[in-house]
Amino acid sequence: MASVTEIKIPDIGDFADVEIIEILVSVGDSVAAEDPLITLESDKATMEVPSPAAGKVREISVSVGDRVSEGTLVALLEAAEGGDADSDGDASTDDADQEADSRKGDREESDAKPAESGSEESSEPSDSGPQPHEPPASLPPPVQKSGGSLPHASPGVRRFARELGADLTQVSGSGPKGRILQEDVKKWVKQQLAAAGRGGAATGAGIPEIPAVDFSKFGEVETISLSRIKRISGQHLQRAWLNIPHVTQHDEADITELEEFRQSLKDEAAREGIRITLLGFVLKIMVSALKKFPSFNASIHPNGENLILKKYFHVGVAVDTPNGLVVPVLRDVDRKSIFDLARELGEISERARDGKLSPTDMQGGCISISSLGGIGGTSFTPIVNAPEVAILGLSRARMSPVWNAENEEFEPRLMLPLSLSYDHRVIDGAEAARFCAYLTRALADMRRISL
Repeated sequence: MASVTEIKIPDIGDFADVEIIEILVSVGDSVAAEDPLITLESDKATMEVPSPAAGKVREISVSVGDRVSEGTLVALLEAAEGGDADSDGDASTDDADQEADSRKGDREESDAKPAESGSEESSEPSDSGPQPHEPPASLPPPVQKSGGSLPHASPGVRRFARELGADLTQVSGSGPKGRILQEDVKKWVKQQLAAAGRGGAATGAGIPEIPAVDFSKFGEVETISLSRIKRISGQHLQRAWLNIPHVTQHDEADITELEEFRQSLKDEAAREGIRITLLGFVLKIMVSALKKFPSFNASIHPNGENLILKKYFHVGVAVDTPNGLVVPVLRDVDRKSIFDLARELGEISERARDGKLSPTDMQGGCISISSLGGIGGTSFTPIVNAPEVAILGLSRARMSPVWNAENEEFEPRLMLPLSLSYDHRVIDGAEAARFCAYLTRALADMRRISL
């Protein structure tokens, strides 16, 4: 008799109650090892749960729209003849926090965020963007309640309400047993804004909505859906833009010698099957700058009165994909060589474009880098990937005539435009200027840092 194995949700980082958006198999289907079974969507990315072995799907225990966590039973797999259907993802489910019925019917966004370069958490990412991945220390402070009994709502809805400044004791729930859904919070906020527009009082940000326009009366139009990544990172970017007082410092770095050095490494890198790019050098220089200016490697404490200084160096890198911008995080950059970083950049970029990033890949960033150099531009204003406090934008390097004071003549030099956006609550203009000055000096002479 063939053995039957339970397939459960594997480790998906710090996320819980992640929504199932696709079921890719049916009962009776034969699958091979690593074939995707379901697709999950967090607020930072989508990820597939693969089959741990070959076999036949005997039972499916979940449905589209269900929210699952590590250890949730997904399906029963009947092992193929001669095969082994043991699963590495056989973790127990922690059901102490939520009743089973509260995990269903909840269609709000997951309560953990990124890098944005946006999120997770800009541009957004991350932790935006985005953008789009937030540690517990980044959660906003609780909303002041007006009194009454504890509202019936999931942690995700409570977080969403805090971000909008909504008092859940005043919101009527439309879910099962009067449970408050994200749509209920949105409806309540809209009602408050409408009251404010009529001269009444409103709570929260009080930002009026942009009036709806019927564009079809001006000519032919077509309506298309935004990708899931853009919808999710867009919310993160908007929240970061509204909550963070952004300032952007622009500068230029002379990378003439650095580019010559990079070109000299191309043959050696090719023999190892990797491609050396400017970004790898920028990552190493960024870590050196973070060590010298620790306030850039920080996040504001939820109480708004303290600063959390990080002793690790994880850097988010915005990656352009067919579905939108994502910000995977390279960990422990300080411990890796230029060649190590080049290899990891290639691998993580490929996974991002293929939609294979896991939520864990988008978490834990200290600062983000958004490079548009391959596309063009002279400067831009990247959005800080909250809860980070700064993001560095790179535009296209160009040959420019630079005055050589010693020889009293112009020389052609390869100049790289830098755009540093920062949270003015943490970083002031003088400190940002010194940070940029350090970056430009290090980019001009890599001997200033350790490779």
